[in-house]
Amino acid sequence: MAEVNVQTTADSSPLSQLRRGRLTLRGMLLQLRAFIALILLYAFFAIVSDAFMTQNNQVILAKQVAINAVLGIGMTFVILTGGIDLSVGSIVGLTGMVTGMLIHRGLILTPLDRVVYFNVWIIGLIAIGVGMLIGLINGILVTRFRVAPFIATLGTLYMARGLALLSNNGATFPNLVGKPELGNTGFPELGRGTLLGLPYSIWIMVALGLLATFITRKTPFGRQVYAIGGNQRAAQLSGVRVKTVTMMTYVISGFCAAVVGLIISSQLIAAHPATGDGFELNAIAAVVLGGTSLAGGRGTILGTIVGAFVVGVLRNGMVIEGVSSFWQMIITGGVIVLAVIIDQAQQRIQERSAV
Repeated sequence: MAEVNVQTTADSSPLSQLRRGRLTLRGMLLQLRAFIALILLYAFFAIVSDAFMTQNNQVILAKQVAINAVLGIGMTFVILTGGIDLSVGSIVGLTGMVTGMLIHRGLILTPLDRVVYFNVWIIGLIAIGVGMLIGLINGILVTRFRVAPFIATLGTLYMARGLALLSNNGATFPNLVGKPELGNTGFPELGRGTLLGLPYSIWIMVALGLLATFITRKTPFGRQVYAIGGNQRAAQLSGVRVKTVTMMTYVISGFCAAVVGLIISSQLIAAHPATGDGFELNAIAAVVLGGTSLAGGRGTILGTIVGAFVVGVLRNGMVIEGVSSFWQMIITGGVIVLAVIIDQAQQRIQERSAV
């Protein structure tokens, strides 16, 4: 009993409390690192460039960030379970090509010797269904066949890109405006229309961000995603359907990638099979910079969106300042590595605080 009292006294000493306070303060600063980095970047580029804070540039910046943020939202669900999805960029390209093919050629029903043209809403749903299907395939490979997420999604990355190239023999589907007599006009409105002065892509980012935040914070599915990433075995023993939940996170990622494919092809009014090349790395960067642990179990949707803004502001500012694209790659890569190092430091501090 005396030994317990000594330990209790030691733990409650002013020196011990001071150390805990310092650890807590460091932990809070590390958790807010994405916000702090975003504020510093905004302040820096606002000082060095007169063009950065203009309304026109901020709208362009927000449109660029929206693409990466939507991809990052889907990627966050996957990484929270301890997985990874490398196929999202190829899904972006494939869904764009599916959209272009349906607008230009329609659906060819060979047995009936007919061609069916759909309106743009149905075309969008079909494209999203394709993205979700590839996400489902990823989920089946990871959960049912126990293929490592990196390998499974790397394989579907190549398959989706190959399908995109095959859809039009590597060529672009241009001028996706449709024809009034076919009832498939209006597709460019998604990428070029505005609501209250803001492009639709920004509103889509906001809507998906709010929905994803609600799912992760307020629903059993969201809690199960975190539980799987924290300790998969413990989650399974507590009754969580680990395979089903994990599979659904890949479907969500495929859905978000398909939405991005529709937005980009609508903005360009064209679909190219190489669209989305490298987008998966941008999405992972946004997730990591936003504080989501690559080991799973820790992270937020808001953090991912802020991380997407950090990447977007950094690149936008460097473009305005005329920084070489080669240096942009080096600097962006360095920022990602630094984010991972800081994430590891945060994890160690949390472990010390828990002792």
